[in-house]
Amino acid sequence: MAKKRVSRETEKDYSWLRIFTGNSNIELVQKISEELETPIGKSKVKSFSDGEINVEIDESVRGMDVFVIQSICTPTNNNLMELLILIDALKRASSERITAVLPYYGYARQDRKVSPRAPISAKLIADLITTAGASRILTVDLHAGQIQGFFNIPVDHLYAAPVLLDYMKQLRDEVVIVSPDAGGVERARAYAKRLNAALAIIDKRRESPNVSQVMNIIGDVSGLTAVLVDDIVDTGGTLVRAAYALVEKGAQTVYACCTHPVLSGQAVKLLMESPIEEMIVTDTIPLREEAIACPKIKVLSISTLLAEAIRRIYEDESVSCLFV
Repeated sequence: MAKKRVSRETEKDYSWLRIFTGNSNIELVQKISEELETPIGKSKVKSFSDGEINVEIDESVRGMDVFVIQSICTPTNNNLMELLILIDALKRASSERITAVLPYYGYARQDRKVSPRAPISAKLIADLITTAGASRILTVDLHAGQIQGFFNIPVDHLYAAPVLLDYMKQLRDEVVIVSPDAGGVERARAYAKRLNAALAIIDKRRESPNVSQVMNIIGDVSGLTAVLVDDIVDTGGTLVRAAYALVEKGAQTVYACCTHPVLSGQAVKLLMESPIEEMIVTDTIPLREEAIACPKIKVLSISTLLAEAIRRIYEDESVSCLFV
């Protein structure tokens, strides 16, 4: 089908662009809508009394370029089903192209078999989204980069680093970027390079059975401002223990930053009691009430980044300049 939008040389025409969302992160979607100056599509996403999800699309989407924005966060399974049913409804309503915009990709930590009979749930989610009818994926800071290969459709993988780094550049003291575990070294190294800062790594190990975990710090943090960098903070246990270890090694101040603030269980309480001065997060996941009230949590929005990516996809421009 020929595209029904004007060329890039003329005035922008967003008349064939539609944005839809479930109930996972409405505030973020509203910001994206304002950035694009495009209203959120008319739809009803609700649950029947027995818990089944019901979706109604209340406007024509025939031939439209549709973007469904939905984080697969708590309540995870409800939000996932909303996404799948929304995509199915839009596909059956003859949308030309459906892009699933996933600020947070749930189940991403189940990306490989860690025991003999374990599932690879991240792959299953990819199959479900593709089967539902998505034409492409736009997501932010996947827990494991190889998840892009779980899809047989195009995947645009954005990074929240530019948003977080702009804020971190305001720290005036000499900074050392710290990876809380060996798996996050590549991410921490990228941050350290952009900030022209030193790098440290926390190596967690048990010296013998039934002995508490020891945190060895590789790199010098004494007298420096340490910034712990991670993609997801869930229970917060690892991050808080890392902060205590950094203080014991002489770090002057400890900050933390992450893209996806899951913050389940007692995470907020642990953060408040920890030596972490401030935790910088993005709005890929809406915060719970206790997290919103926490004075140590600073939320930065990725709406501008996602809006620019959506605009570029719609206008068939390159998105690669955003992969930094």
